[in-house]
Amino acid sequence: MSDPIGHECGLAFVRLKKPLAWYAQEKDDPAWGLRRLHLLMQKQRNRGQDGAGLAVVKFDMPPGATFLRRLRSHRDNAIERVFSAAASDLSKLPATPMDDAELRKRADFIGDAYIGHLRYGTHSGRAISHCHPLLRKDNTLSKNLAIAGNFNMTNSQELFQRLVDYGLSPVGDSDTQVVLERVGYCLDLEHRHLRATMGPDSFLGLEGRELAEAISKELDIGRVLRRAAEDWDGGWLFAGLLGSGDAFIFRDPSGIRPGFWYEDDDVVAAASERAPLATIFDVPPDEVPAIEPGHALIVRRDGTTWTERCAPEQPVRQCTFERIYFSRGNDPDIYEERKELGRRLARPLLDLVDWDVPQTVYSFIPNTAETAYYGLVQETQRLVRSRQVENVWSKVQSGSLTREQLESLSTPQVRSEKVAHKDQRLRTFITHGHARRDLVAHVYDITHHIVTPDDTLVVLDDSIVRGTTLRESIVTILSRLNPKRIVIASSAPPIMYPDCYGIDMSQLQGFIAFQAAVTLLADRGDASLLDEIEADCLAQVDLPLDQLQNHVGRIYERFTPEEIQDQIAVLVRPTDLPWQGQLRIVYQSVENLLAAMPEFTGDWYFTGDYPTPGGLRVLNRAFLNWRAGSDARAY
Repeated sequence: MSDPIGHECGLAFVRLKKPLAWYAQEKDDPAWGLRRLHLLMQKQRNRGQDGAGLAVVKFDMPPGATFLRRLRSHRDNAIERVFSAAASDLSKLPATPMDDAELRKRADFIGDAYIGHLRYGTHSGRAISHCHPLLRKDNTLSKNLAIAGNFNMTNSQELFQRLVDYGLSPVGDSDTQVVLERVGYCLDLEHRHLRATMGPDSFLGLEGRELAEAISKELDIGRVLRRAAEDWDGGWLFAGLLGSGDAFIFRDPSGIRPGFWYEDDDVVAAASERAPLATIFDVPPDEVPAIEPGHALIVRRDGTTWTERCAPEQPVRQCTFERIYFSRGNDPDIYEERKELGRRLARPLLDLVDWDVPQTVYSFIPNTAETAYYGLVQETQRLVRSRQVENVWSKVQSGSLTREQLESLSTPQVRSEKVAHKDQRLRTFITHGHARRDLVAHVYDITHHIVTPDDTLVVLDDSIVRGTTLRESIVTILSRLNPKRIVIASSAPPIMYPDCYGIDMSQLQGFIAFQAAVTLLADRGDASLLDEIEADCLAQVDLPLDQLQNHVGRIYERFTPEEIQDQIAVLVRPTDLPWQGQLRIVYQSVENLLAAMPEFTGDWYFTGDYPTPGGLRVLNRAFLNWRAGSDARAY
């Protein structure tokens, strides 16, 4: 039911801590590190299937030999294509034992440190040039840089201009390119500093290869990252490999983008999600800590590992929607959070159906809502039983309870059914409008004869963002069951504001809640408010970030949540629907959302309370773009 959303990419990192020959002997797999990277990416493939890539660094390569390699693909089944190419020469390895130098020489992608990336395409299209990792090459080992990341910067244009002011000529102004060039520039500054303190003109007087090795050993990666990130505004998790063998994984100070790491005697690994690391390395989840917001995990060439703060401290605003919508639900914390979201919808939904449990059927669409659905059904059953116990107890106390009454007060079972089945063979990528709509309308099959005309059908979704799938498919499909009422509930609150940190949703007009509010304004003769807001947004286009205000929120202040929900129900109901029953939409409240996941306070999609000043500027641009009829990205 959920509409496709441009969202989180996926990141993977593997750094071997022992000689390659040890893995060939003890693990019986000379490509053990490469295969761990493959597993980490496969288990995070939900985070992006529009492209994949990897980079490897080989230690101690002789002069003239390739020490940094990269593979990328933007075609279908990109992960399989990339790793098939990476493993193409493994079958040619001889069965006899080989030392490290021979292994590195014989196989292109047997190496010591890896980064991998899963791309979810947003505004920049599907091209190989947009796939990570990106490379910045140099003749000096420790100046070679490979970067892969998951980030959006609200101030990428200003950061690009800053690079130009440094005297650089970066090719492209995307946030990815800006981050690569900024880190690379600060890496160059670090080299200049160390050369001045250790080079031919210094007290130490080092030069040539001796100087290069000394600089590589003394590089302060934390200082490089602190310089690079001093004016970044956005959310990020990105990994970097230096040609010398150093590596880092860096997380934004608000904790918007998730990142986790694991270390044992054999390996250091990191990923966007905890569950894949725990599964692949067969450890409990509590042995896979998060990278703290604003910190970088740094792995030096000698295997030394630590974390340190590399971005200015900010209030932690971990993204709630990322937890609801993207992350794998087998993480124990996420699993319980999603169940709790379902539990907190139980009472509002019972009130809506007047506690008529015998005549209510509960179900869910899509499969990503399944965990919340378990919580909903369990809590519904608990509440119904609790009410029945109170009824029985009151009659016991009054002395009026009869056997017949006791039997009639038995707790009814919640009717939990699978009403819709997705046909996985159908693909909705057809671009022609009518053909696509027709295909969308048939992606789901329904289970007939489990709903009667006297029933209310309650269907749980994880989120309702744009409402497109509801209008073009789901409502029509569910209406064929002919219930007297359909209630579609969302475990997330309605998205009212654009995002520019964790999820790439910068177009206001795409949100069904915004459409509903604007429609209500017109119906009530208050459309002039939009002109006032436009003037206010224009007035603060050139203001400093700390002076910006949220004027768009005045649209929503005019209405109650129930009024917006009811209008959404009108908007998503097909005009030619023959079914005459009632359609209701119910969203989770923001209060219940925050109560379900108290450590995650990043709720700006729902409230407009952005974690950095750059968010308000994106909001202004999004509103002005809508008024101008533009679908341009707002950052």
